[in-house]
Formats: sequence, C-alpha cells, structure tokens
Amino acid sequence: MSGWQVQEAKQRFSEVVRRAIDEGPQVVTRHGEEVAVVIDIAEYRRLRGDLPDFKEFLLASPDWDDDIEFPRSRDLPREIDFD
Repeated sequence: MSGWQVQEAKQRFSEVVRRAIDEGPQVVTRHGEEVAVVIDIAEYRRLRGDLPDFKEFLLASPDWDDDIEFPRSRDLPREIDFD
C-alpha cells in the first residue's frame, strides 16, 4: 500500500485514484496517522459483499396479508390532574 499525506492526496487526487486502480489500496495520512484508504470500485464491491439496496430490502420483506390485524388496546387514556 502506498501512503499519501492529506495535502498531497488533495493536490494529486487523480494520481491517487489511478494508483488505487493500478497498484491497489492507497493510504491517506494526517499528521502521521492513517485516516483513510482509497480503493478501486471492484475491490469496494467485493469487500461490501452482496448487500441489497434499501428498495430491494423493502421488497424482500414478508408478504403481509391484508386481513392481518395487529392487536391494539381499546382502553381510554388515564385521567391526568394538571393542578
């Protein structure tokens, strides 16, 4: 993995991206501390796995029948004295 200081990475961002594609992950540091990694999109998708997006998640939810009723208390609210 190659290392870049934040300031240098900002100035040479196109090169950072190109190297991430050609050479692999590029580590970005701030004050000597590793703070970020730039990786190519194929590696990101591989690491992320096959997660559905939000729309797919909702569409994959259980098929609720229209006649299902969720129990609800019919009790009236308690009386509150505001004095």
